[in-house]
Amino acid sequence: MTDTTGIAAEIAASHKALPETILEVDKLGVEFWVEGEFYPAAIDMNYVVRRGEVLAIVGESGSGKSTSAMALLGLLPENARVTGSIKLLGRELRGVDDATLRSLRGNEIAPIFQEPMTALNPVYTIGFQIMEALRSHDRGMAPSIAKEKAIELLRLVEMPNPEVSFNKYAHQLSGGQRQRAMIAQSISCDPLLLIADEPTTALDVTVQAEILDLLRNLHKRLDSAIILITHDMGVVADLADRIMVMKSGVVVESGTVQQIFHAPEHPYTQQLLASVPHLGLGVLEEAEVETDAVGEDGYVVPAIAAIRERASEAAEEVIETRAPVLSFEDVAIDYPKRGRVPAFRAAEHIDLRIYPGEIVGLVGESGSGKTTLGRAAIGLIPIAEGKLTAVGTDISKASQKDLFAIRRRTGIVFQDPASSLNPRMPIGQSIGEPILLAGEAKGKDLDRRVETLLAQVELPRSYRNRFPHELSGGQRQRVGIARALALAPELLVADEPTSALDVSVQARFLDLLQELQQQLQFACLFISHDLAVVDILAHRIAVMHLGKLVEVGTRDEILRGASDAYTQRLIAAVPVPDPEQQRVRREARALLLSASRQVD
Repeated sequence: MTDTTGIAAEIAASHKALPETILEVDKLGVEFWVEGEFYPAAIDMNYVVRRGEVLAIVGESGSGKSTSAMALLGLLPENARVTGSIKLLGRELRGVDDATLRSLRGNEIAPIFQEPMTALNPVYTIGFQIMEALRSHDRGMAPSIAKEKAIELLRLVEMPNPEVSFNKYAHQLSGGQRQRAMIAQSISCDPLLLIADEPTTALDVTVQAEILDLLRNLHKRLDSAIILITHDMGVVADLADRIMVMKSGVVVESGTVQQIFHAPEHPYTQQLLASVPHLGLGVLEEAEVETDAVGEDGYVVPAIAAIRERASEAAEEVIETRAPVLSFEDVAIDYPKRGRVPAFRAAEHIDLRIYPGEIVGLVGESGSGKTTLGRAAIGLIPIAEGKLTAVGTDISKASQKDLFAIRRRTGIVFQDPASSLNPRMPIGQSIGEPILLAGEAKGKDLDRRVETLLAQVELPRSYRNRFPHELSGGQRQRVGIARALALAPELLVADEPTSALDVSVQARFLDLLQELQQQLQFACLFISHDLAVVDILAHRIAVMHLGKLVEVGTRDEILRGASDAYTQRLIAAVPVPDPEQQRVRREARALLLSASRQVD
């Protein structure tokens, strides 16, 4: 850790000289003019942000949390109308001209966006972009001084080799390094307030933990005020001092972290917390298991703990004496050379079996080879070595005709249903297409099959004529399941199917997947980087790291008794939605990392 000297000491000293109250928001409203009518996105928001405080604004997609935060920066589109009062150090911001707002951005309020790859300019080095931010707010700063300060900022955010990283482009950095570069740019002009909009959503759990550590350390060392916008309650438990819960543009509850997590009063807050996956639910007492709730839209929102209990009961019925549906035997997978990209081995020495009626969770960080195994399992990627058997057929020796037969008996659910469904095709046609191409039904028989599948995934029959853009994210994912189950597969590959879903929608999806799997008894390879989700569903877990399976075992063996050092670090990095537990886990993780560095 860098000492609090130099630029950090300067920023901290300037912040400590500020008044206690940084931001005052009074009756803030945001409306959008659409087709001749105003639609509200945020309604009568009232809150205060104090110096050195982290305020978390939480809620699901469409709740208005990001819209209300962008109103502070004046970054809303032209069809937006903002009402109410926004005061920064007592100065009214609403209604000021664009030139004043531009001078405020960076100098006094700075954003940290969700996806740094789109926020950073790909044609300039990160060093140049930080220098540009510095010099745009201090026209008299010499280039040599700006470069020196940019490198110091990169060092402050713990960028590896800051002098070398200064000359790199965004695509040459990892996801965590890009996020560090963007944070360095955000704090470059000593802002009074940072607005962190889902700063860790796109990151793996270990990288997420590093960025959370960085934000926490910067917050303490710089005495910065932060507005944290997120739907991840584990992140909130790790960072926040106070919480505001939003639903449909309205703040339904606010309070300290302890009040919201341990004594939530509003039914929506209670439902939201009950829907959050919590690593370690397997050790809850039976009396602690929450019950399902009914959302305002009429859908049942299952309690995550209840899903976990039902999955534990189902796990006892999995019988491994039957032949495996999917079997990897010392499998290696290569990607061939493409242009300037050399050939490389994506996975090797893979030994894994999945039995009928079993869900195996495949976990690991981005680039570990998880998706590669999933695609190979249904014959989309050839293997280089070993033997891969799917639904009774050796894929390594299969002809095109054999592969076609294999794909009729397997299904796949993709991460993003919006891009995997044809936008020009009604969802009924998308679901029925596999059945029609397989020659199993047509005409009225096909219509009946489609309606049965819609009923199985709890969608009304009338939805068959809707297009994907007319459905919510959770509804599109249900269509993806129905399509994958159209031919009653013996094997289902689910590739990160919940990563883009809100927590309550995710809870419904997990409950539905578990129910269908128990009814149809298909084998499932569930690929995810979210160990809390895997803890809910999986009977066994396989951990991948750098193209190899480092550990395979039952859910409890892996998540509560891992023997491999990488698995231990992966589990320790997962934030849990409980402030006290998260503090203990953070301290344990620090000890684990310290021990691993000493071993290295």
